[in-house]
Amino acid sequence: MTTDNEGIRLIFGLKLKVLRQQRGINYQQLSEKTGIAVSYLHSIENGKKYPKADKIIILAKALDVDYDYLVSLTANKRLQPIIDIINTDFTQAIPWEHLGVQPSALLDLFADAPDKMTAFISTILKLSRSMQVSKGDFYMSALRSYQDIHDNYFENLELAAQAFREKLKLKEKVALSVEVLEGLLSAQYGIKVDRKVMATKDTLVKLRSFYAAQKKILYLNKGLSQAQEKFLLAREIGFQNLQLSPRPYETVLQDFGSFEILLNNFNASYFANALLLPEDSFTHHIKIIFSNTKWSEKVWLDLMHDYDVTPEMLVQRLTNILPKHFGLDQLFFLRLRGNIPEDNFEMTKELHLSRLHSPYANNLQEHYCRRWVSIHLMKDVYQKNKTKKYKHPLVGAQISQYWQTHNRYLCITFAKPQSKVSDKIISVTLGILIDSQLLQRMPFVNDLSIPVRTVHTTCERCGIMDCKERAALPVIIEQHQESHRVEEALKKLAQ
Repeated sequence: MTTDNEGIRLIFGLKLKVLRQQRGINYQQLSEKTGIAVSYLHSIENGKKYPKADKIIILAKALDVDYDYLVSLTANKRLQPIIDIINTDFTQAIPWEHLGVQPSALLDLFADAPDKMTAFISTILKLSRSMQVSKGDFYMSALRSYQDIHDNYFENLELAAQAFREKLKLKEKVALSVEVLEGLLSAQYGIKVDRKVMATKDTLVKLRSFYAAQKKILYLNKGLSQAQEKFLLAREIGFQNLQLSPRPYETVLQDFGSFEILLNNFNASYFANALLLPEDSFTHHIKIIFSNTKWSEKVWLDLMHDYDVTPEMLVQRLTNILPKHFGLDQLFFLRLRGNIPEDNFEMTKELHLSRLHSPYANNLQEHYCRRWVSIHLMKDVYQKNKTKKYKHPLVGAQISQYWQTHNRYLCITFAKPQSKVSDKIISVTLGILIDSQLLQRMPFVNDLSIPVRTVHTTCERCGIMDCKERAALPVIIEQHQESHRVEEALKKLAQ
């Protein structure tokens, strides 16, 4: 992400480059005029170096401009919009380096086609403002893109978790208990665990944990399952073992602050999953499950029970392992939260690998398709919970054929209550594009017991007119049809 100082360097470099090009001077000629090395001039134009006052005076004289023009944050009418963009939250919020782009590369784009680039970036800025996209939204989107670039597999974190297990002689095939993890925090890092204090603070009811660094105390809130406690303990081990800074101290994050905080939170969470679901043994278990010719809910529940993890941890771990070890990178992860009595569902987390798959998060207050297996399972969990028959998460599978496309996905979903005291239901879904690779790797996809349903993203955009589960009218479809009728009528008038 660009800092204020970096922004100043970028603006100076942009001005210098444009002036040099306008004067028809190459690097060697400017070097001969100023006595400044070509390599240093190149670093200035790329925003890596900011020259001292004496060199700025020499450059201004060589380019026939005022000293004040070069050092100011203003420019002519053509360049000023670009400078304004460099100074906006947009460029400062995006972690360019983590996405494989150097901020200086923006200078080349701006300098080569300033009018077009200004219009393009300005359009994005206006869209972000009209849709109330915050800097935090940019950070989250950037993190998902960062995961996508790496197929959500990070070898350095896998090796760190493996090395930690080996160092402390932790058997890979044995699930780590709360007691073992708590003991490791104490023995390795001198961190104590407190389960009482947060439970007495009503204002902290939404937070699962808080780490007080000066006291070296990890506070855990009430109502957490054993699997949730294990994740929080393992995540804190990740923060300590990887020496991550800056970092968040609470869960859920109250303020991202910077992309580095969000990224370090992801790294610690990844480490925790890799520690609790070791790569080799977990991959071995998945190969066994994939070799089955029949779909079985039980094998997935047994897998979750054997490692004693939450459904989300299990599904998140699959998004790490499947691209790396099975070549299945056309997939998505979704987490939904539902209020069943109000028939209200919202997407709270998503990850798409290789491309943007359907379904996806929708910020337009539309109604998610009720034909998803996740919605059905959430409703089933609610009924079982209501009648005291809920015992464990429900697991289901569905082959989802997206309306008017050739895209078919195998969707595997886990659903459970959000907490012991909440009526809201949570589901996590892994969707994998059905192609030749998947059919070869997972024979049970052909099991006729897996239901096949035509689905869409939202009711408002869906043209399945006989859908009995529709939660809203297909207003977007109707708008498109009306526009088409208008176009046809105008064509007839023109003939």
